[in-house]
Amino acid sequence: MERVTKLSTEKAVVIFTASNCPMCHTVVSLFSDLGVGAAVHELDRDPHGRDMERDLARRLGRSPPVPAVFIAGKLVGSTDRVMSLHLAGKLVPMLRGAGAIWL
Repeated sequence: MERVTKLSTEKAVVIFTASNCPMCHTVVSLFSDLGVGAAVHELDRDPHGRDMERDLARRLGRSPPVPAVFIAGKLVGSTDRVMSLHLAGKLVPMLRGAGAIWL
């Protein structure tokens, strides 16, 4: 869907979430703790949220599709992928490369 594609490039890090999702909160907190000013879109509070949710579910191959993290406009994945990258020491360099953090 065009809307997800457009929103996913508005900042270096974009996270699609749901307001009642604990894993979404965890991922948003991780990026915040790393000093990232991510754009966060809560699908359950967006009038186009259902359509975006379907698009993200198709892209991720799973439902529910949140959290869905984009870095530099590219879909990175959900909680498991983000945490794996972080634990492997690959997330911070990816964020630096995208201009999301400077240190």
